[in-house]
Amino acid sequence: MKAPAVEKNFRELKERAVARWKALLEKPAVLVGTATCGRAAGALEVLNAFKSEISRQNLAAHVLEVGCLGHCYAEPLAIISKPGFPPICYGYVTEGIAKRLVEDFLVNDDPCLEFALAALEPNDFIPAFADFPRAQYEKKIIMEYCGLINPEEIDHYIAHGGYAALAQALQRKPEKIIAEIKDSGLRGRGGAGFLTGRKWESCRQSPGGQKYVICNADEGDPGAFMDRTILESNPHLVLEGLLIAAYAVGAHKGYFYVRAEYPLAVERLKTALGQARERGLLGANILGSEFSLEIEIFQGSGAFVCGEETALIASMEGKPGIPRHRPPFPAESGLNGQPTVINNVKTLAYIAPIINKGAQWFKNIGTPGSPGTAVFALAGKIVNTGLAEVPMGTTLRQVIFDVGSGIPGGKSFKAVQIGGPSGGCLPESALEMPIDFDSLSEAGAMMGSGGMVVLDEDDCMVEIARFFLDFTQKESCGKCTFCRLGTKHMLAILENITRGKGRPEDLDLLLELAEDIKAGSLCGLGKTAPNPVLSTIRYFRDEYEAHIKERRCPALMCQELITYYILPEKCERSCDACVGGCPVEAIYTNENRIKVINQEKCVKCKSCLDACPPQYKAVIKLSPVDMLAEMERERK
Repeated sequence: MKAPAVEKNFRELKERAVARWKALLEKPAVLVGTATCGRAAGALEVLNAFKSEISRQNLAAHVLEVGCLGHCYAEPLAIISKPGFPPICYGYVTEGIAKRLVEDFLVNDDPCLEFALAALEPNDFIPAFADFPRAQYEKKIIMEYCGLINPEEIDHYIAHGGYAALAQALQRKPEKIIAEIKDSGLRGRGGAGFLTGRKWESCRQSPGGQKYVICNADEGDPGAFMDRTILESNPHLVLEGLLIAAYAVGAHKGYFYVRAEYPLAVERLKTALGQARERGLLGANILGSEFSLEIEIFQGSGAFVCGEETALIASMEGKPGIPRHRPPFPAESGLNGQPTVINNVKTLAYIAPIINKGAQWFKNIGTPGSPGTAVFALAGKIVNTGLAEVPMGTTLRQVIFDVGSGIPGGKSFKAVQIGGPSGGCLPESALEMPIDFDSLSEAGAMMGSGGMVVLDEDDCMVEIARFFLDFTQKESCGKCTFCRLGTKHMLAILENITRGKGRPEDLDLLLELAEDIKAGSLCGLGKTAPNPVLSTIRYFRDEYEAHIKERRCPALMCQELITYYILPEKCERSCDACVGGCPVEAIYTNENRIKVINQEKCVKCKSCLDACPPQYKAVIKLSPVDMLAEMERERK
C-alpha cells in the first residue's frame, strides 16, 4: 500500500496543521458555538457582536465558529482563550455581554466570571474538557472536540489527531482493520446494536463488482439531535470513519444519506468533503496509496422509515422508501444489488478513536456486552437539555439527575421515554438501571439512536403512548398489513381512552394487537411501534384504568377529561384578567361578582389559567368528577 508514501504525506499534512493551530493560539481567540442549537438561541448575532467590537477596538484576536459543546440549555455559548488565562466558557451570551467581554476581558484582563459557566482545563493545544460538575459522569470520545474546533477548518481536526487513523489503516491489511473493529465489540449506534465488525466482514467476503459504504444520517426521532450535532460540529471525524470502512470492505464509492431538514449539516459536510479532496484525503490514490474513494451527499426527503437500511437503499435507487425482506442483507446485496455497508453517524465516529487507541482501550469503557459510550439527547422536562456522552452502564438516574440536573419547577420525575418513538417509557423504579443494549431491552425499552425524553408528574402516560404511536402510525410505509392497520386500530383505542370512552376489554385488546404487530411486521418500525403502549401498560396500568373506569386523567392532561374552575374564595372581584383572556367569552360575572366559567362554551384552551394573576391562583384544573365535588362543596 505504499506505506512510506502514506506516512510521509500524512506527516506533512500534520506538521502544517499543527503549525497553523499554534499560530492561531498565539493571539486571543473567541470560539462561538454556531451549531443549530446555538443559532436558534441567537449565536450568529453574538458572533457578529464579537467581530464588530474586536474590530472597533482594533484588537489582534480571532473569532471562530465552532460546533456544540452539548450544553444546549445555556446557548449561546462562547469560549475565550487568552494567553495567561485558562480558557473560560460563557453561557447565555447576548450581544451586550459579548461587547462587555471584549472590553473587560480582552482589553482589561477582567474575565467577568459572573457570566462564566466554567473554566476549562487545557491540554497541549485546546481545552480538553469542561470542569462542570457533570464532567465526572461524562466520557467524551466522539464529542471530545465538538464545540472546541472549527468544523469548517480541516487543519483544526488534523492538528488534534485527525486522519491519523486513516493513515495508519492504509498501512495495514483490510482484514486487520476488520479484526480490530470486531475485537472492540463496537455495536451499531443507530438502534439495532448489531456488531459493526461482523457487518464489515460480511460485506468484504461478499462477491461484487462494486461495493458501497453509506453513512446513515437520516435522524428522524422526535427529541433526537445527536447525529445532526456531530455532523455540524466535527464532520471530519465521521468522514474519516467512512473512509476507513470503505478501505476495510473494499468499497470505492460512498454516500452520506442526510435528511434535507439538516441544511447546516449538509453545508458543513460539503465543506469537509471539498477540504479532504484538496488535502489528498479523498478521491484517487488517497495519501499516495493505491486506495481511491469518491463520496457524495444524498439528501433524503424526511421519511422516518428511511432510517431502516433497506428503505434507505430503495429511496437512493429512486424507489419508494419501503423496506424489503431480509436476507439477503445489504452487506450481501444492497445498493444496486451490490454489497453495501450502512453505518450510523455515531458508529462511524467511533472508528478513528478505536484504530488510534486499540480495541482493548474501547472494551475497557462501558460494559462487557455494550462497550464504549452512548450519546444521548436530553429533552423534555429536564433542567439541562442538550447532549451528553456517558460510558455504557451509567444509570438512568445519573444521566437525568447528575448530568441533566433533574426536573425543573420542583416537579416530580415520572418516567423517561428512551429509544425514540418506538422506545419504551420507564418509571422511577428503573432509575438505577444501567444503560446498555441488553438492560434496556429487558425493561421493555431500547437504546435506539439515543433520544431521551424526560416526563414529569404533569404528563399522562396514556397520552404519551398515544402521541408516539400516532407518530409511528403516520410514518408507516404501509407495506405490512399488521403495521398499517394494526397500529391504526391501536391508535383508535388509545384515542377513545384519552377521551373517556375506553372499555375494560381495551387493555387486553391492546396487548393482543401489540404482539401481533410485532410478529407480523417486516421492519424495525413495525416491530417496535407498540413499545410505548406495552411499556406504559406494564408500568402505568393504573393510569389506563383510571381513564377507563373513572373517566379521569390523573395527570390532568387529556383535554376531554379535564375542566377549568374558578375558586370563589380566591377570585378577586375587581380583576377581569381571565375574562379578557378567554377567546370564546366563556367567562362571566355572577350576581356575587364572582367569575364563573360556562362549561358548555369552554374550549379548554387554558387561557384563563395563564391569565389569572399568580397572587390569586383562583383558576384551577380539575377532572369533571372533582369539579362536581367542588361545586357541591361550594353549594353547602
